[in-house]
Amino acid sequence: MSNQKSTSGGFNFMTALLAIVISIVIGVLIYMFVLGAPGNFDAEGHPKEGNYLGMMHAGGFIVPILMAIFMIIVTFSLERLITISKAKGKGKADEFLRNIKSLLAANQYDDAIAACDKQQGSLANVVRSGVEKLQTVQNDSTLNTEEKIEAVQKELEEATSLELPMLSKNLSIITTCATIATLWGLIGTVLGMIRSFAAMSAAGSPDTAALATGISEALINTAIGIIGSVVGIIMYNYFSTRVDAITHSMDEAGYSLLHTLKMSK
Repeated sequence: MSNQKSTSGGFNFMTALLAIVISIVIGVLIYMFVLGAPGNFDAEGHPKEGNYLGMMHAGGFIVPILMAIFMIIVTFSLERLITISKAKGKGKADEFLRNIKSLLAANQYDDAIAACDKQQGSLANVVRSGVEKLQTVQNDSTLNTEEKIEAVQKELEEATSLELPMLSKNLSIITTCATIATLWGLIGTVLGMIRSFAAMSAAGSPDTAALATGISEALINTAIGIIGSVVGIIMYNYFSTRVDAITHSMDEAGYSLLHTLKMSK
């Protein structure tokens, strides 16, 4: 069994929960003191013409929740950026793999392990586990070639299983927030339109101020929700692509190890 520990890090459950709570608080504070700053409104309490911060504040109670969702996306995107960058290791993955292949071809296992220690990260952890196992079974006369291959392959699978969950960790939070941002923005849109139609159906001439407020709330909430969703989707796809690239590198390294073992017989 692999004795390597995952070094990709990341938020644990309590840290992730705390990050979400802090993001919600920041979202509310932004709504209250940045968007709701007195300078964004005229003497009658309406947003000044061309003042987008005041217009965003006019979106109502939906806005601070949307701001909180956006802050959660930003927070976990930064966490994934740091974590996945660390998992990639210190050097370039392709150069590291080429070096490992050449060392394995020369049966320089100790140098390959040293290269893994220098590279660090998830990819290096998997390769190191495989090289150590390869070195152990290589001279084991009690095992035939197929048994040796199976032992190395199992070691690689176990090492990979330790790393992959940490690489994809918290990505579900980003994609969930991207979906919620759109839906919550639509809720704000519906509420804003309800207010608008209520103003239009009022007795006598429609209350133009109430009508304008309702339309503003509807449009602002839609815009903020879409922006949050777009950012969340982009970041999720970006990190998924990077995780796939690291996974591919792990598979390539595993193939090189197994190929070395097959060629040695």
